[in-house]
Amino acid sequence: MRLTKATDLALRVVMSLAATDPEPSTARRIADEMRVPYNHLAKVVARLQRMGVVETRRGRGGGLSLTDTGRTASVGRLVRDLEGAGDVVECEGDVPCPLRQACRLRSALRRAQEAFFASLDEVTLADLVAPPTGPVLLGLVGRPPSG
Repeated sequence: MRLTKATDLALRVVMSLAATDPEPSTARRIADEMRVPYNHLAKVVARLQRMGVVETRRGRGGGLSLTDTGRTASVGRLVRDLEGAGDVVECEGDVPCPLRQACRLRSALRRAQEAFFASLDEVTLADLVAPPTGPVLLGLVGRPPSG
């Protein structure tokens, strides 16, 4: 299974926010850190906001920060919500697969996909920003790593 670029970026956004938590960051700063176009990142942030993972505040002292839901969500939940529950293969597309009535591949791939998500259910944002990743993320934002 390959994650979409949007899901990859969304995970990197929440990792960046987790590393600097509770201090807010800005979408512009994260876009620069991740070397991605600001407009693309803004769309990803909007989606994370709709999911209840990130909150945005305007004005002085504002910016992006994780919500309580975002702080406690497993990576598996985030990936499920970002990727959707679609099948790994398309059996019913414009040209339906002729094997779909008797095929065992679809169910095997569905089990593999659930195993993939289940393994990510055990991973938290805190796990993702533990050393050595957290200090690297802090270095991207120009903050010295603590301890």
